[in-house]
Amino acid sequence: MAEWLYEAGIGEARAALVDGGRIIKARIALDGTLRVGTVAEARLVEQLPGRQGRVALIDGSGEALLGAVPPGVSVGRTLLVTLVREVIPEPGRAKLARAVVAVEGAVAAIGPDLLERLGETGIAVRHCRAHEGDALEEAGWSEVLEEAVQGEIAFPGGVLRMSPTPAMTLFDVDGSGPLDSLAVAAATAVGQAVIRLGIGGSIGVDFPSVQGKAARQAVAAAIDAALPPALAGPFERTALNGFGFLQLVRPRPRASLPELLRADPVGAAARAALRQIERSPPGGTRAHRLPPAVRARIESRPDWGAELSRRVGGTVMLED
Repeated sequence: MAEWLYEAGIGEARAALVDGGRIIKARIALDGTLRVGTVAEARLVEQLPGRQGRVALIDGSGEALLGAVPPGVSVGRTLLVTLVREVIPEPGRAKLARAVVAVEGAVAAIGPDLLERLGETGIAVRHCRAHEGDALEEAGWSEVLEEAVQGEIAFPGGVLRMSPTPAMTLFDVDGSGPLDSLAVAAATAVGQAVIRLGIGGSIGVDFPSVQGKAARQAVAAAIDAALPPALAGPFERTALNGFGFLQLVRPRPRASLPELLRADPVGAAARAALRQIERSPPGGTRAHRLPPAVRARIESRPDWGAELSRRVGGTVMLED
């Protein structure tokens, strides 16, 4: 029976939807980030072409692009907005969060956190504690994080090579055997990876060039079957063209797991190290050796160190 495994980690919350011992979805939410669904007072700081604008939240928590500035609202005016997309990290410069004018009667409120979002799914949530067995790891947590960072996703008969770009996430199919069978197996693997890693926006897949209408339709049908609405939500796709390319488009309310981990690899490694230290057996060593950059990141966050000490019941020493 499917269930969510949830951990309230230091610096991040993490969760995995597990069914039959396999991770179906893996999600990480960083502390202190703007959340979808947040309703907040904001000041218009810039008018942009196409009736768009840039707003700064009054509480200083960040900025967002406003989809449509109401008529008569000038720079410097305040208005109530609702966040509909979180910040999307990209090489060089992150995409700002996106907001719309809040509906009449809305009141300021923080959007749901990861645990609250899990509760909205109606699937049972199991809270995992550091003193218990590592249920996330038993389900393959590290392997999922590795595929998100490295971009190599194995499937029977081949491998997907995933490359997030500012324009779209690309999957390239590599493998052996009959091309028709390889393409169908790859289509299933792509759909599962999209769900597992929370990939949204434009998604392009470069399949082997299969011949004939029936073969191309079989690939498209495999994609559809691997993206059931109950798990994947809404999406649109093109047909598989004669060059073996198919495109998907899904909602993108927040960053995918690959985008999140690749945007700040040192931060991701630091939070993973905190997780491992927290799970150290009682009575074990209080000194832990870490790469210098990881140690420096942890030491730059006194709140992380204080929370770690509280959880393990003593001072933890970090060494290069």
